[in-house]
Amino acid sequence: MPRALLIVLDSVGIGGAEDAPAYGDAGADTLGHIAEACATGGGDQAGLRQGPLDLPHMTALGLGLACEASTGRMPPNLAPRGALKGAWGYGVETSKGKDTPSGHWEIAGVPVAFDWGYFPDTIPSFPEKLTAALIERGNLPGILGNKHASGTAVIDELGAEHMRSGKPIVYTSVDSVLQIAAHEDTFGLERLYDLCRIGRELCDEYKIGRVIARPFLGAPETGFKRTGNRKDFATPPPSDTILDTLTKAGRPVVTVGKIGDIFAHRGTGKEIKPNGNDACLSAAIGALKDLPDGGFVFANLVDFDSEFGHRRDIPGYAAALEAFDRRIPEIEAALQDGDLVIITADHGNDPSWRGSDHTREHTPILSFGRGVALNAIGRRESFADMGASVLKHLGVPHGAKGKAWL
Repeated sequence: MPRALLIVLDSVGIGGAEDAPAYGDAGADTLGHIAEACATGGGDQAGLRQGPLDLPHMTALGLGLACEASTGRMPPNLAPRGALKGAWGYGVETSKGKDTPSGHWEIAGVPVAFDWGYFPDTIPSFPEKLTAALIERGNLPGILGNKHASGTAVIDELGAEHMRSGKPIVYTSVDSVLQIAAHEDTFGLERLYDLCRIGRELCDEYKIGRVIARPFLGAPETGFKRTGNRKDFATPPPSDTILDTLTKAGRPVVTVGKIGDIFAHRGTGKEIKPNGNDACLSAAIGALKDLPDGGFVFANLVDFDSEFGHRRDIPGYAAALEAFDRRIPEIEAALQDGDLVIITADHGNDPSWRGSDHTREHTPILSFGRGVALNAIGRRESFADMGASVLKHLGVPHGAKGKAWL
């Protein structure tokens, strides 16, 4: 019985979607702009990486062709160098918004048809009713922040005051999120999680997609650094995803990285949550090796987004792409006859773009497998086509949205 692995390269977009102007993202192109920067020295960083973007394995799967189909131009050094080893295409997001739940839920067969709630870019950002309830129910002396902010910048700005006062740092962005940062030692990790659970309840009224715990360590004298103990408290999908469908069909499901959080731990099977791209990819490959027939592994590699896209770090993003590309042979070696692999993304986060937020983009779809008949993918009018293709490959009937290309 066939198996399937779906890997989301978080934020690796391949060019502005048709509705990008409505989001202020006309011209954004995460992968294209990284490749262009690397071709002209803008991706160089001593001790990290040098030279043109080098992604030979994904290029052989059709990555450059997907970029060209999306934008009309081939990024530097991503043209195929020989026979293709997989099928390629690109996805068009139909969901409203450009954040993590929208992209992942649509991939899993549930496009977001409603409008998310957002907090305004004002100071304060949050309604007084919300902050008063958070302070009272969390037994807090108050909160810091209460504004739109970069997650790393806001702990640099307010970390010392947080440690002195005991007030957590509460902030947001253009995404549908409320984020709470607190020191793991002086505030407490479990206390932070409990506070985020309270925040999750309070945010339901405002249709906020996620409340995110952002723990950090360090001291004012040495600086602060976020830890790998981030936790997302997401509102659940409004209907069954392919994870629910597979679970109800009795199929083995393994979710890696923040997938469990994104889907509110519904239908997410065995959850594995290491820290970092490399560890998450190792966990996904290991899960695939042990996966019973008919099973599904769904993995998210978040560092592209959190460590490099939001921080507008082109060399770091390029190095992370190259590190992933080098490990594709390990994925291939773990495959059995009939297995299907899909590599995609959930949105963009162009590190050359203004601001520090996600960008509304098409996403690549690269598909391959040992002995699997792979039809041309082309332009897919919804990310949901990926979920439909997974279910069809696994032989599980579904009534979800999306059209399989297999």
